[in-house]
Amino acid sequence: MKPHISIIIPTLNEERNMRRLIYGIKGVLKNENLELIVVDGHSKDKTVSISRRMGARILYDDVGKGSALIKGLNAAKGKIVISMDADLSHRPNELLILIAGIESGYDVCMGSRFLTGGGSDDMPFIRKIGNKAFVAIVNLIYKSNYSDMCYGYRSFSRNALRRLNLTEAGFGIETEISIKAKKMNLKVLEVPSYEKKRFMEEPKLRSINDGFIILRTIMHSILER
Repeated sequence: MKPHISIIIPTLNEERNMRRLIYGIKGVLKNENLELIVVDGHSKDKTVSISRRMGARILYDDVGKGSALIKGLNAAKGKIVISMDADLSHRPNELLILIAGIESGYDVCMGSRFLTGGGSDDMPFIRKIGNKAFVAIVNLIYKSNYSDMCYGYRSFSRNALRRLNLTEAGFGIETEISIKAKKMNLKVLEVPSYEKKRFMEEPKLRSINDGFIILRTIMHSILER
């Protein structure tokens, strides 16, 4: 039987988070036919062995976050597919609203830290300013109404994934999703999401470098118009 829900989790050295994350997911979705796909960047710790013991399917990709996410999305068999970070910044109980968005007829459901009910414990000033700038640029160019651009907690219908044809290998992947969803007139719903501070270790996001990657993704989309 094909799974109803597939959850894609890119990982790199997340052994101290995986048990807690997967227990949380399974606790919330205990009544769902669930597929967990961990796309690992060749971790040097026990990320893979822990995830496998807890029932996750393991794929490998060490190119970048976007490349890992695309590999997982393409391999997923579920009717609804969800992208989720491994650092415990995404709350498992919000899976229910992401699933409900797709089940109610939307093609893509995006968590937003800037809607009422959302927020973040892990957004330095430079990230907040950068995100708002990227949102403003995309909304202006594509006449969209996004409130958040660089947040990876999202759900997709099977049909939407086929149409998006994602290619961004790095941290521009969420921006590519947002832009292509608008260009293809997909039905998009933003829902409030609260980003918790990363549990254990330091964030892998590099604000300046990844900001340039996101800007490059936006410019590339403009040239493709």
